[in-house]
Amino acid sequence: MEYRDYYQILGVERNASQDEIKRAYRKMAMQYHPDRNPNDKKAEENFKEVNEAYQVLSDPKKRSRYDQLGSSYSQWEQRGAPGDFNWGDWFGGSGKPGGSTRVQYEDIGNMFGGGTGSGGFSDFFEALFGSMGGVNTRGTGTSSGSRAQPQRYEQSVTISLKEAHQGTVRILENNGRRVQVKIPAGAKTGTKVRVRGEAPGGGDLYLKVEVEKDSRFERKNNNLHTETSVDVFTALLGGEAKVQTIDGNISLSIPAGTQPEQVFRLSGRGMPNLRSPQSKGDLYVRVKVKIPKNLSDKQKELLKSIIEEK
Repeated sequence: MEYRDYYQILGVERNASQDEIKRAYRKMAMQYHPDRNPNDKKAEENFKEVNEAYQVLSDPKKRSRYDQLGSSYSQWEQRGAPGDFNWGDWFGGSGKPGGSTRVQYEDIGNMFGGGTGSGGFSDFFEALFGSMGGVNTRGTGTSSGSRAQPQRYEQSVTISLKEAHQGTVRILENNGRRVQVKIPAGAKTGTKVRVRGEAPGGGDLYLKVEVEKDSRFERKNNNLHTETSVDVFTALLGGEAKVQTIDGNISLSIPAGTQPEQVFRLSGRGMPNLRSPQSKGDLYVRVKVKIPKNLSDKQKELLKSIIEEK
C-alpha cells in the first residue's frame, strides 16, 4: 500500500499550525473545486486528495497517529531495509504500533480494493483511521488496545450484468448460519455492500462487487451501448430491426436513409441509478449496414438505373 504525504498534498510544513493548514486547504479546495473544473477528472482527484489531507491534519488525534506512522516510515526508508514496510503494525486503530489486534492478510491493499474507498477516502486513510471515526468503517473496543477490535474484512463477489440491472441476492455461510445479502440494482464493479457483524470477530464484512462483461453490451456509467445490423435496402428504404436490450429483444424503427454507424438512443433502456433505481440510463444502438456480396441480375439492373438517374 502506498504511503500518502498529506503535508505535501496541502503544501505545508510538518510543523504547520492549524491556521496554516486551514488556509492552505481553503486555497487548494477552491482551486480544484468541481464547480470551477467541470468534467476535469484530474481536478476531481486533486480535490478528493486535498479534502482527505485536511480530514487528517485538522484533527489532532488523527494527525498525531499519522505523524507517528510518518516517523516510522521515514526511518524505514532511510535504513533501506529489505522487504516491504510493515503496515500490519499500524492496522487496527489503536493509535500505536504493535497493539494486541492481529489480522491475517496477504496484502492490505487487496482487502480494501483499489483507488478510493467508501465515503470518498483512499484505502490508506481507511486502513489507518477506519476505527477512529469519520469514515464508513465500524470499530469498537478500547483505545488502549487491551481488547481486540472487530475488523473490516472484504470479499469479492461476481455478478452478471443482468443481475446488476435487476438486483440480486447472495447467500453467505458464517459459522453454520446462512446470511442473505441483497446486492442492489445498479451495482457497478467496485460497488461495496456492507454486511454488519458478519466478519470474523464480529466486524463488518464488505462484499466488493465485480460485474462480468457482457458480450452484447458495453456499459458506460448507467448507459448501455449495443449494435444491430440491417441490410442496405432497409437502410435505404426504412423498415424494422431487432435490437437486444437487457430485458429482451425489441423492434426498432429504421427510418429511410439511415447511414452506416448511425446511433439511435432508446431512453430509459439502460442501467438503474444505484441510489435511485427508478431513474435509468439510456441504450445507444449503433446500426451496422450489411452490404450484399451476391446480387441478382435484377438487383444489379435496379441499382444501375438508380445511379443513372442521379
